[in-house]
Amino acid sequence: IIVGETGGKDFIIAHPSANAKQVATGIVRGAFEFQGQKCSAASRAYVPQSLWPAIKEQLITDTKSMKMGSPEDFGNFITAVIHEGSFDKLASFIDQAKKDADAEIIVGGNYDKSVGYFIEPTIIVTTNPHYTTMETELFGPVMTIFVYEDAKWAETLKLVDSTSEYALTGAVFSQDRYAIEEATTALQNAAGNFYINDKPTGAVVGMQPFGGARASGTNDKAGSALNLLRWASPRTIKETFVTPENYRYPFLGE
Repeated sequence: IIVGETGGKDFIIAHPSANAKQVATGIVRGAFEFQGQKCSAASRAYVPQSLWPAIKEQLITDTKSMKMGSPEDFGNFITAVIHEGSFDKLASFIDQAKKDADAEIIVGGNYDKSVGYFIEPTIIVTTNPHYTTMETELFGPVMTIFVYEDAKWAETLKLVDSTSEYALTGAVFSQDRYAIEEATTALQNAAGNFYINDKPTGAVVGMQPFGGARASGTNDKAGSALNLLRWASPRTIKETFVTPENYRYPFLGE
């Protein structure tokens, strides 16, 4: 069975109680594996101010350590993007971020297509939660981060939910079970696949049914019996083994 799915603008949101190392790892893995060329790849993140210094430090260190080159060398974490059109699109967004006052590239930002279409893994930090790369699906190794005030957790959940037309995958990082429950409820329509304390990618079809809503599709779950109902016309059959022979119900008796 083929399930229609049309893209995503997948998110990571970290609660102030989250583990900074786990958040940073979730961001770099979620955004840069397969060069971000997965419909489920993380491409926008919301990080609390209190955790930002620690997360930022690890993001920069980890991203700079990534080797880039041919997929024939298994030591390379980053390889080329799929074609020149993708390369040119990604390069244009990176160039724009270098010019915009409300955006800052903290790591990456370089690209080269002299031999293959290589985009350096790039992290943009923006002061505008509706900055273009927070809303546009890029399908490449470009992550944009918005740093929010710790006290605006609930407000930021609403921001995550309302920012994108897509609703494919998303993740929350938190050590506070009440905050996790709050995020799970607030973001119930923002991601067809929702992850807790993990990157929003890597679903194994058939083991973790996958699919998204809103502009990401009709939320059919590939690899799930639930999907079969869309392709079937359910029929109800009732067979009675003790068939009535009198119309009168017991309550009609004297």
